[in-house]
Amino acid sequence: MALRLVSDFDLRKDVLPWLRAQRVASAAAGARGGGPGVLENNYESLRILNVERNGNVIYTYKDNKGNVFFGLYDCQTRQNEHLYTFEKDLHVVSCSVNSDRTLLAASLIHSTKEGRKNELQPGSKCLTLLVEIHPVNNVKVLKAVDSYIWVQFLYPHVESHPLPENHLLLVSEDKYIEKFHIQVIQEDGSRVVIKDSGHLPRERVAEDFVWAQWDMSEQRLYYIDLKKSRSILKCLQFSVDEKFNLMFEAPLDITLSDSGFKLVNFGCDDLQDQENLSKHLTLCVFTNHTGSLCVCYSPKFDSWEKFTYSVFYFHKGHGKTFTAALGSVDSHVTKGLTFLNLDYYLAVYLPGHFFHLLNIQHPDLICHSLFLTGNSEVVDMLPHSPLQSLSGSLVLDWCSGKLYRALLNQSYLLQFLWNTRLDCEKMAVLHCVLSCGGDRRFLEAKIIQWISENISTCHSFDLIQEFIIASSYWNICPETSNMDKLLPYSSVLTWNTEIPGITLVTEEIALPFMKVHSFKGYWEKLNSNLEYVKYSKPHLHYNNSMVRREWHSLISQEKTGRRRSMVYVKNILDNATKVISNLEARNLEPRLTPLFQEEDNHQRLLMGLMVSELKDHLLRHLQGVEKKKIEQMVLDYVSKLLDLVCQIMETSWRKHSLHPCVPHFSGRASAAEFKVFHIMTRILEATKNLFLPLPPGFHTLHTILGVHCLPLHNLLHYIDSGVLLLTETAVTRLMKDLDNTEKNEKLKFSIIVRLPPLIGQKICRLWDHPMSSNIISRNHVKRLLQNYKKKPPSSVIHKSSFSVEFLPLNYFVEILTDIESSNQALYAFEGHDNVDAKFVEEAALKHTMMLLGL
Repeated sequence: MALRLVSDFDLRKDVLPWLRAQRVASAAAGARGGGPGVLENNYESLRILNVERNGNVIYTYKDNKGNVFFGLYDCQTRQNEHLYTFEKDLHVVSCSVNSDRTLLAASLIHSTKEGRKNELQPGSKCLTLLVEIHPVNNVKVLKAVDSYIWVQFLYPHVESHPLPENHLLLVSEDKYIEKFHIQVIQEDGSRVVIKDSGHLPRERVAEDFVWAQWDMSEQRLYYIDLKKSRSILKCLQFSVDEKFNLMFEAPLDITLSDSGFKLVNFGCDDLQDQENLSKHLTLCVFTNHTGSLCVCYSPKFDSWEKFTYSVFYFHKGHGKTFTAALGSVDSHVTKGLTFLNLDYYLAVYLPGHFFHLLNIQHPDLICHSLFLTGNSEVVDMLPHSPLQSLSGSLVLDWCSGKLYRALLNQSYLLQFLWNTRLDCEKMAVLHCVLSCGGDRRFLEAKIIQWISENISTCHSFDLIQEFIIASSYWNICPETSNMDKLLPYSSVLTWNTEIPGITLVTEEIALPFMKVHSFKGYWEKLNSNLEYVKYSKPHLHYNNSMVRREWHSLISQEKTGRRRSMVYVKNILDNATKVISNLEARNLEPRLTPLFQEEDNHQRLLMGLMVSELKDHLLRHLQGVEKKKIEQMVLDYVSKLLDLVCQIMETSWRKHSLHPCVPHFSGRASAAEFKVFHIMTRILEATKNLFLPLPPGFHTLHTILGVHCLPLHNLLHYIDSGVLLLTETAVTRLMKDLDNTEKNEKLKFSIIVRLPPLIGQKICRLWDHPMSSNIISRNHVKRLLQNYKKKPPSSVIHKSSFSVEFLPLNYFVEILTDIESSNQALYAFEGHDNVDAKFVEEAALKHTMMLLGL
C-alpha cells in the first residue's frame, strides 16, 4: 500500500504479556493490592488513554472487581510501569503524567451498570484528581463538576533534571481552558510531594471556544472561537519556561455551531460514538518543519454519492475544496474521514472509498497529488478503524490499541509507477518517491529503469524533463530553508487535464495575522512563507532565460570572430571546470559511456553561465546563508543535473551492452545503437526545452550514432532541424574514418557545407579531395577580394602553370597574385601556407574538367 504503518506500540504485544506475568507473580506471592492487580479474563478493558510528548503511552485496565489501574509504557526502555490504582469502579475520561513521573492527573466519572459507561448519572460528578505517585501518597481534587474535564501536563522541550514546577492544562466541556502551576519538593530523600497543595495558582488560557487541538510534540494549543458567527483559529505556543504566547489569529471560512464542542489529541476520544463518526465534522491542523500550516476540514456528511473536504494552505495563501465521487449509491459511508500528517504530504483517507495524498509543499497543481479511488487495492489495505494523527507522523488506532509511525511506502510506490497508466498518477508518484529520501542513487536507478521502458507512454509531460528537475530539487532543497521557493520543482507549469473521480475549487484565503514580532524555529519559517505570499509575485523560481540569452550572445560573437573580454570568458569556463570536478569527485566508479573526453566549449560555456546566474539568483533571495555554502549548493545542483543525464546514459549503455569506446563511423548500426540513439535524442529534446547543459562529448557521441543509424536524407533533416549538432570532434572523426566512396563523398560534402565557416575551413584541410580543394579555394578568394580595390590593368599577362590558355582565368589569377604579393602578411591563410593563387588556379581547372567530364 502507499502508506507503510510501522508499529511503535501494540497493547496486546507490549503490555498484555507483562500484565499476565504480573498476575502470575502476584498469585504466587499471595499479594493483596499494591501491584497491577488481577485481570482474570477482563482483558477487553485494556485501552490507551494518552501518548505523551516523549512517546510514553499511558493505558488503563480493570480487574474483575472493577478497580481501575493506570500503567505506563516507556518507549525508550520498552518497559512497563504500574502508576496508580483506584479501588473503585470508575470510568476514565482523561489522564496525563508529568515528565518526571511524579504526578498523575486523571479525570474520572462513575461507571453505570446499565447503558453507556460514559454517561453521568443524575447528580454524579466528574472528578479531576492530582495524585502524588513517587511514591503513591496524597490525592488532590482539582475539579468536581457536572461537565467533562480533560487533562494534559506540559512537557519541557529539553528534559534534563527534575523540574521544581509542573504545569497542567485542564480543558472543560464548558468551553474554557485553565493552566495550573504545581510546585513540588522532595522530602525524606526521594519522596516527591506537592508544595502548598491547598493553594495551586491557576490562570485562564482560553475561553468560549468550540474546537481545540493539542500538539504534544511542539507543545502548541490550537483553538477556534466564534466572533460574530465567524470562525477564528488561534494558536498558543508554550515555551521552555512554560509561559505561553498567542502566535497568530486566522479567519476560517467554515461553518461551526457555538453549541458544538470538539477536542483533538487530548487523549483517547472515547466519549465520541465511533459508529457515528461519519456524521460529524472533522477538523485538524497540521504543520511541518518547512513552516507549513494546513487546516483540514470536512463538514458533516450529507450525501451518499459524493464527499467534500477542504484543505486551507495558509503558508501558500489559498485553500482547495475537493469533491470526491463515492461511486455506487449503495456504497454507504460507515467510517469517518481520516487526515494523516506525512511531513511533505498529508493523506485524506475514507475507508473503502478513496485515498488522497496531497502535496502540501507544492499544492498549486493537482497533478502533484495522488488520488486513488475504490477501484484501487490501496484503499482497502489501510485499517478501517478510525485513525488519529498525532504530532509528526505518529498515528494512533484507538480501537486496536496500536501506535504507528506512518511513512510513504517507497517500494510500493515504485511498483505502482510501473503499473499505472494515467499521466497524472505518474507525475504524482514520481514526486512522492523522490520525497521519501533513502538511498538516492538506488532510487534514481530504479526510476531511470522505469523511464527507459516507458519513455513513449507519457503524453502530458516529458518524463526525462520531470525526472531531472524533480530529482535535482529533492537533492538540494531539504537541506536549506526557502530553497523550495527559489529552485524549480517541476517542469510542468500548468495542468488542465481532469483527475478521474475528483474535482476541486481553489480560492484565495486571508493570511494568518502574526501576533508576535520575534520568531525562532518553526515560527520564523512560517513567517517567511507568509511574507513570500504577500510580496513575492511573480514567483521567484529560477529559470534559464537569462542564461539562454547570454549563451546565444557569446556563441554569435564567436562565429563572427568577435569575443567578450578574455577575463569574463575565463571565469565562465572556470565555473564549468569546478562543476565537472565536483561531479567527478562524487562519482568514483568508471564510466561506460565515452563522455567528458573532449573540451566542448559550448557546453562548458552553458554550464559556467548557469553557475553564475544561479549563484546570483540565490545570493539575491536567500537570506542568512553564507556565500561559500551558496556557491557549493550551486555546484551541487548543476553537477546533479549533469549526473542525472550521465546516469540515464549509463543505464542505456549498460542495458544494451555497448562498448565503452566511441563507436566507429564504418560498419552498420546495431539494434542496440538504434535504441541508445533514440534515448539520447529524447534527452537532447528534454534538456533543450529547459536549456540545461549536457556533459561534454554528448553532441559528438549523438552525431556519431546518428550518422551510424540514419539514412542520409534523415540525417540531414536531423542536422538542419537542430536535433543533431555538428561538433568539430565528430566531423573530424568522420573525415578520417570514412573512405572516399561515392556514398561517403556525398555524406562528407553534405556535412561540410553545413558547418560554420571557421570549423569548415579546418575540416576541409583534413579531406584530400577535389571537392574540399574547391571549398578551400572559394574561401581563400573570398578573403582576398573582401577589401579589393580595382587598379589599372597590367599590360603583361603571366603564363599559367598549366598549358591551357584561358584568358579570363589567367587574368583572375594575376589579380590574386598581385593582392597576395602586396598583402602577404595580412592574407596569409592561417595554418595552410600553400593555399595561394596557384592553388586556386589548379583547383579551378580541375573542377572545370570534372564538370566537362574530361
